[in-house]
Amino acid sequence: MDLSPDWVVGFTDAEGCFHIRVNPHPEMTCGYQVLPEFVVVQHQRDLQVLHAMKRFFGGGTVRRNHGDRYALRIRRLSVLERVCEFFLAHPLKTRKNVQFRKFRRVVLMMLQGEHLTPEGLARIVRICMQMNSADRPRLREVLHQLQQRIKR
Repeated sequence: MDLSPDWVVGFTDAEGCFHIRVNPHPEMTCGYQVLPEFVVVQHQRDLQVLHAMKRFFGGGTVRRNHGDRYALRIRRLSVLERVCEFFLAHPLKTRKNVQFRKFRRVVLMMLQGEHLTPEGLARIVRICMQMNSADRPRLREVLHQLQQRIKR
């Protein structure tokens, strides 16, 4: 299955998600791990679409998500960089473009190693708070802890 750029944009506008988690991880430099992720979920009857998108972007994992749903998840920074370059050249048409641009800022910051300093991680958390509404209370706590560390 060959996918055109316009098709990928429309499909992502409808079915895609740009998400960033910040999880506690004591072995990381700042005590947290930043996990950006591009996800597309489909019913198992359309599994071939997810595999075609995986080939289109040159990476990712297709696995069962929940019940009869499967997900393409792209987490590797080098592949996320290609995803970002694609959507920069072929902009999303919906409000999802706003989320994508925040997501891209975080990916670029990570490529520069900013997630490895308390100040950079705090900037990333502030961006995530604008994206991940369900995570806001937890992210506020992470930001508070980082700000305490920065003051020392």
